[in-house]
Amino acid sequence: MSRPFASVRARATLAATLVVAVALVAAGTAVLLSLRSNLLGEAGTQAERSAREVATGLAFAKPYDDLPLDVDDRPVQVVDEEGRLVAASEDLERISGTGVDAVKPQPAATARDGGDDDDDDAADDDDDHGESLEPGEIGARTTVSDGSATIDGDTEDYRFAAVPVETEDRGRLTVYAGAPLSAEHGAVNTALTVMLIGFPVLLAVVAWVTWLVTRRALRPVEGIRREMAAITASEDLARRVPVPDTHDEVARLASTTNETLTALESSVERQRRFVADASHELRSPIASLRTQLEVAAAHPELLDLGGAVEDTVRLQRLAADLLLLARLDAGERPADARVDLAALAREAAEGRRGVRVRAEEDVTVAGSRGQLERVLANLLDNAQRHARSVVEVSVRREEGPHGAGGGGRTAVVAVADDGEGVPAADRERIFERFVRLDAARSRDDGGAGLGLAIARDVAVRHGGTLTVRDTPAGGALFELRLPGA
Repeated sequence: MSRPFASVRARATLAATLVVAVALVAAGTAVLLSLRSNLLGEAGTQAERSAREVATGLAFAKPYDDLPLDVDDRPVQVVDEEGRLVAASEDLERISGTGVDAVKPQPAATARDGGDDDDDDAADDDDDHGESLEPGEIGARTTVSDGSATIDGDTEDYRFAAVPVETEDRGRLTVYAGAPLSAEHGAVNTALTVMLIGFPVLLAVVAWVTWLVTRRALRPVEGIRREMAAITASEDLARRVPVPDTHDEVARLASTTNETLTALESSVERQRRFVADASHELRSPIASLRTQLEVAAAHPELLDLGGAVEDTVRLQRLAADLLLLARLDAGERPADARVDLAALAREAAEGRRGVRVRAEEDVTVAGSRGQLERVLANLLDNAQRHARSVVEVSVRREEGPHGAGGGGRTAVVAVADDGEGVPAADRERIFERFVRLDAARSRDDGGAGLGLAIARDVAVRHGGTLTVRDTPAGGALFELRLPGA
């Protein structure tokens, strides 16, 4: 059963939609808060303007009846120092938020005898702005508060501004004027409605566009997948996946996939050749040994025991070579033991005719002693096979960075013979498996053609190189270079 959002396209669409949703919510919240703050500030400014207009009339000693108390149906209160309402808008029916709940002007005695102490205290607190005013002067500081008022039967929320004014004949008065917040509420609600409608539509558009874009972007990937599935089904490693002409990550993925297929095809082809060549090499000694055994079974007196032993030894060596190559192809890592190449060269040359060893002391490398011993044995076997009389082995240490090790010390083992050398055209081919040059094609003398191939593979596994060139005398010089330990 497939899991939801199992595809890259679905996850990319979901992620993009969620990111945009979070961004929209954050931006919308910021816009609403900014809009509300601006509208509240504008309402406060309008309320202060109305309050100062009334305060100006009071500063010029206008009677209460001549004050602009009913402009634009906004609630206005004028309160004296004792908290007594002395003037108010004509149609004001109820008010809250100013500290004075009275809506009709009150006589002085009524205010003193039956007035609300809490309202008086609140009014006194509001009137005392900490300012010392001269008669006819209007206070510079304005106090802002929020409340509600009912005018002519209509109830709304208001922002009130309180402005003090000092009069000559009526003492300190405080003017409360309100500005409606309906515009603020309406604008905020409208913006919120637009967002609630627009955001889902915008998110749907983002999801749809992301789905289309990712589908187009991933179309080459689907083509690569289909071609890989077809290659797997057909087992035809010669096929390649399509490379889109986009020069992006998908194109690089396709190119890398084709490079992997090329390497895999080469490896499989190499294994096929290896199996074919191994079968061919094994067939001859096995057939020869079988023939000798069948003849011996029928005619014991004709048994060629020496030839049977030689064929058996050759089979044993060939099987050992094939087994080592198989381990090397499987990526077997060499051991990390310290190996003295000078001592190893002397042991490999011991008992061999015409082999001379010149070795420096303390030339050590890290690796497998058995595999390095096999390399020297193969190089000496090859050199003795082609030498006229002498084989020279030298072991030395080179200081300074060098190609094989890339470090500060390199161990070099050189095996030279005085034979005819290796033609320049064949200096790489001789390291291929089951390759024997014309001069070494004899099965008895030339071997199976695996010795040099094994030697190079072991050298590479140890981080080194194995090359061949001519000696000054014209023979072959095989040079093994390994990083020093």
